[in-house]
Amino acid sequence: MAGARASAPGKVILFGEHAVVYGEPAVAVALSLRTEVTVREAGDQHRVNGQPLAPYHHAYIKDAIENLWKGGPPLDVRTDSRVPSASGLGSSAALSVATTAALLQLQGQLGEERCAREAYAAEVSAQRGRGSPTDTSTVTHGHAVLVDKEKGPGFLWDIQRGERRWYLHHIDIPPLTLVIGNSLQRGRTMDEVAKVGRFVKKTGFAREVIRDLGKISRQAVELIQDREKLALGVAMDEAHDLLTILGVSTPKLDDLCNAARQHAYGAKLTGSGGGGSMIALTDEPEACAAAIAKRGGHPLVVQLGGPGVSASTL
Repeated sequence: MAGARASAPGKVILFGEHAVVYGEPAVAVALSLRTEVTVREAGDQHRVNGQPLAPYHHAYIKDAIENLWKGGPPLDVRTDSRVPSASGLGSSAALSVATTAALLQLQGQLGEERCAREAYAAEVSAQRGRGSPTDTSTVTHGHAVLVDKEKGPGFLWDIQRGERRWYLHHIDIPPLTLVIGNSLQRGRTMDEVAKVGRFVKKTGFAREVIRDLGKISRQAVELIQDREKLALGVAMDEAHDLLTILGVSTPKLDDLCNAARQHAYGAKLTGSGGGGSMIALTDEPEACAAAIAKRGGHPLVVQLGGPGVSASTL
């Protein structure tokens, strides 16, 4: 019975969420939290964790199979994830990348760039054409990734959709400790991206906010590499304020950020917002985590910059 297993990390966006959809840069980093997917040829129909594949509930897996397993025999898919869903930590990207990698490994065709491209195609289909390749490329490559509209040092690959083209770059990141605060409120990426899209289309003010987020991302790359934690914290606070103006923060996320700042250089929401998680840069992770928990958040202490996707044949 042919089979393959793949593992992919979650991620956090340090800077540039939403703005990256409009050509501005973003910085994203892989986490130690991972999702594992195992695929085997088995049975008379596709199954996920013992149940028949359901297009709505298993959209990311369905689209990966349709893209990469045309005419192939039915698959038994098993998933095991440590990345909280709908939390802004890349759970859908980790699932898309791990599923894609397992399918490519099963066919002897796995390569990092192809995995990133195919996983993004599956995620775009599942999210009805919205979003950038930031999450899937970061989860595939691991470490830290800069997404920009121009090719620069550390170039990995570029991905185009319609008139937009994103250039993905590897960047070095020093050891940094983040505390993630999960608000335990579910956010939907496609809804938040669509909401920002309506705002940007309607007003020039929203487009100025997007440009300001891009400026912060550019500054952050140098601050990260120079280990300027104080300035990075200030930049995180500024980015959160701009994302709040775009309407993607929530009172709970604001509250968790305010609590974390008592023991952190800075804090901001991460991901698409509307729920999900915030992050705090800190040298006092235990105190910061306790402050988040006291306000009703679920804290996780993580180290940044772990490895990307990996796969093996069973």
